[in-house]
Amino acid sequence: MSDPKPYFDAHIFVCTNRRPDGHKRGSCAARGSEHLRDYMKARAKELGIENIRVNSAGCLDRCELGPAMVIYPEGVWYTARDEAAIDAILARHIQAGGRVPELMMPERDDD
Repeated sequence: MSDPKPYFDAHIFVCTNRRPDGHKRGSCAARGSEHLRDYMKARAKELGIENIRVNSAGCLDRCELGPAMVIYPEGVWYTARDEAAIDAILARHIQAGGRVPELMMPERDDD
């Protein structure tokens, strides 16, 4: 049996976790992730990008690198600190099917 076709072409999870002020890891919400999520949703609609979903996520456990987001089905992680970063991700990753290397988070370091 094969897996069903994904419901969305892309599913984007934007961390909107908020930790207490002064927490050593910070939080994505404190770095503006809620605004960036809202901007991404509106901008995708303006661009006529269909069959994607932009969702809030709880902690994605990479807050010190955030605002954090991950795009599935590829599982590509990005740091998006401003609207220009969101525009680049939508244009180069979502619309063109490429990547935005300068915004990609480093791979996990399990050392």
